[in-house]
Amino acid sequence: MTLLRTAFVAAALAFAMNVPAFAEDTSPSTSPSEAAPPASDSGKDDLTAEERAEKQARKACKLKICDILATKDPQGDDVSCDIVKTWREQDITKMLGGRFDWTWGKAVCQSKLEVKREALVKAMTEANYEVVLPEQKVRCTLAQKSAGEPYAVDISIAPKVAFENGKAVSARLNWGEAKAPMLAYALIYAGTGLDNSANILGPEVTRMVDEFTTKKCAKLKDDMPRSTGN
Repeated sequence: MTLLRTAFVAAALAFAMNVPAFAEDTSPSTSPSEAAPPASDSGKDDLTAEERAEKQARKACKLKICDILATKDPQGDDVSCDIVKTWREQDITKMLGGRFDWTWGKAVCQSKLEVKREALVKAMTEANYEVVLPEQKVRCTLAQKSAGEPYAVDISIAPKVAFENGKAVSARLNWGEAKAPMLAYALIYAGTGLDNSANILGPEVTRMVDEFTTKKCAKLKDDMPRSTGN
């Protein structure tokens, strides 16, 4: 059962990375030095150069999506973002909240997020609308805590999110094929198969989407290219 839970968590991590704008960003912030934390916490509060670059790219993607949601303008480019996310082991543990065991070290995931502008606008303006994303492919490397090469996992999802009056009401991830070393493949296959049949992650996905379209976009309002609304 522990192995099955680990596989399920690995699949959930892939989703959280693949739709970064909807994910909880548990990475430490890059606040100025005058707001530096106590010395005992400084280790976990420092981003590496790679993590800082990853975070800036994710922010640019979020700004693009939030601007479309705010202006509801159907004219313009679709969303297409190359995303890389490094999940530190302690960040993953925090995100899981003690509900599951994480048996690996850090995870580094990358994907290309593709979302149609028209779909985002309709999700905000129509009484009932389902956003259907094209197949999204994710590659994650999961570091082993002991010596050994990291696991490389390739997985795809084709998420669907139903909206009513601009609010997400349900979601499904629709996991596709996975490629991984034999042991990891068997575990991830079990985890994604469980979610495809029982939609266990659906309620959490719905919550994440709602939080993004309200609280997270509100925090980014001043950075949007058309934040004045005129």
